[in-house]
Amino acid sequence: MEDPIFTKSEMNKSLKNLRVQQIITFFIVGLFSIKLLAWLLTNSVAILTDALEYSINVIAGFVGLYSLYLSTKPRDENHPYGHGKAEFLSASIEGTLMILSGLVIFYESASNINSPHELKQLDFGIILVAVSGFFNYLVGSFALKKGKKNSSLSLIATGRHMQTDTYSTLGIVIGLLLIQFTHWAWIDSAVALIFAVFTLISGYKILRVSIAGIMDEADEKLLIEVVNLCQKEKRENWIDLHNLRIIKYGSVLHLDCHLTIPWYFNINEGHEEVKFLEEMVKNNYGEWVELFIHTDGCLEFSCKLCSRNCSVRQHEFVKKINWTVGNISSNNKHRLE
Repeated sequence: MEDPIFTKSEMNKSLKNLRVQQIITFFIVGLFSIKLLAWLLTNSVAILTDALEYSINVIAGFVGLYSLYLSTKPRDENHPYGHGKAEFLSASIEGTLMILSGLVIFYESASNINSPHELKQLDFGIILVAVSGFFNYLVGSFALKKGKKNSSLSLIATGRHMQTDTYSTLGIVIGLLLIQFTHWAWIDSAVALIFAVFTLISGYKILRVSIAGIMDEADEKLLIEVVNLCQKEKRENWIDLHNLRIIKYGSVLHLDCHLTIPWYFNINEGHEEVKFLEEMVKNNYGEWVELFIHTDGCLEFSCKLCSRNCSVRQHEFVKKINWTVGNISSNNKHRLE
């Protein structure tokens, strides 16, 4: 059932993702400590907002580590497609925690806007928050880059979350500077209130993507790319392609479809057509793609769509049908009617 070469490539990518997550988690814990120190020094609700929101990164970092550890485990009888779905669970936990954090921050900031806390050592607090925000953005960009390269939803979610944190931190720094010059303490709670809303929106987006992965929701963009590729590279012997489905398990893409070829092809000839389709997809998407291709023999109604110089055709060729996401995803073979 397994392709040893594919399994080795899959395992290498999962191990790389795990190492990246280990590095990121180390930095997250360090940056969280800096934010806590800044809050203790200043007593700022805006900085508390930043620290509370960032605590989600700490939890998500360790959850991400565990999910990526699971994704490195080889397939077994209970998990024939591997353990990649754990990454979707990790991202869903992170999104849920972001939403909960946003609600807590919103309540805390709204409660304190009319009776703001007394602020202390703002100058030192501003420096600490700004430094943590700068390094947070660098680490988030690193996570996002590696996540996209290695097709890891967990790393992508972490990277986007960290970049969102940086924008929040920037807003908080601006707010603290305004307080420093104007001495309007209510700005502290107002800034926290604004970024609580941003946290809620970001959490919803991450949760939405993770649930889509758990529910095997079709990736419309990816489907369009694959269909366009098949249409562009279509061979004369590919009379029809239908029932195309794509499922993502962590960093692994599973693709299956039905390929219609001339009914009189022998096993070797049919295998050559399947092999070309497999290599075409892997050349464009890498070794992390796994294909299952079922071959069908053409039927009488296929003649009108087939332009081959065929001695056993039952009908004259009429026209070709362009493959689209709509007709190539259908379980029915294409007919001119």
